[in-house]
Amino acid sequence: MPSTPPPQAPSQGFASGPPPAEPPQPPESPPDEPSWPIWAAPAAIALGFGLGIVVSIIVGIAAAAGGSSLSHPSPAVSLLSDFLFDAAFVAAALYFAALGTRPRPSDFGFRPVRLPAAAVAFVSAAVGYYVLTALYASVFKLHGSDKLPSELGVSKSTAALVGATVFVCVVAPIAEEFFFRGFIFGTLRRMRIVVGGRDLGTWVAAAITGILFGLAHTGSASSQYLVPLGFLGFVLCLLRWKTGSLYPCMALHSINNALALGISQLHWSAGEILALIAASVVVIAGITVPLADRTVAVR
Repeated sequence: MPSTPPPQAPSQGFASGPPPAEPPQPPESPPDEPSWPIWAAPAAIALGFGLGIVVSIIVGIAAAAGGSSLSHPSPAVSLLSDFLFDAAFVAAALYFAALGTRPRPSDFGFRPVRLPAAAVAFVSAAVGYYVLTALYASVFKLHGSDKLPSELGVSKSTAALVGATVFVCVVAPIAEEFFFRGFIFGTLRRMRIVVGGRDLGTWVAAAITGILFGLAHTGSASSQYLVPLGFLGFVLCLLRWKTGSLYPCMALHSINNALALGISQLHWSAGEILALIAASVVVIAGITVPLADRTVAVR
């Protein structure tokens, strides 16, 4: 009796119908994005403020026991308090970064960067910041100067001047860039905010970090300067994003502080201010360049 052979499965070369759709791929994370969770950012801010307040109280009590005034502390007491306050935020960032895996220097932005690319991004950030700040100052008639150098006694003694200069131009740029651009901005960049098919998470993270950076200077700067400081924080985030490195951010931060100190507070000549800028950048490089992770790709 006749028989019909069983149907054969069509070969792949002549398969009918469209091929199965590939599953959607998740968006790629930036190569310098850290692994710690987003909640670590507000937690580090809270812990940093808490530790900073505690150490400031301890320093104040110790100073009062030694005869210093609590309402008008000496420049040495103010300098020590400010130094420990910044150190508290660095400690908070390190603590939360280490809760999961052991953090690497590159996670915070200690990455080598190509000098030409960094120079272009640096100049663009600096020009944008100073142009918009000048427009803001002309519109709102800004006047006055930063309160911090005066509190540190820059006009009272040579020792106070040296200590304040080192803190303002070296310590603060390292500590604040590590915390705000290295930790907070790096953490908040993990947000995924898609609008119109574009991920705006990095821009939102930069805006939030800039606002926090401005608010962090409430005690040391006049209220009229908080907006420019917030914009500086935003620009520094973009510089960190475009270069993938913290070094251009620390350099711009230090140069800005040196200009503000030399021009507004000390009324130095151009040569003296340039010497201050060069010395500050060299010291920062000497402290932080050894931390650079040479195993990551240079951008």
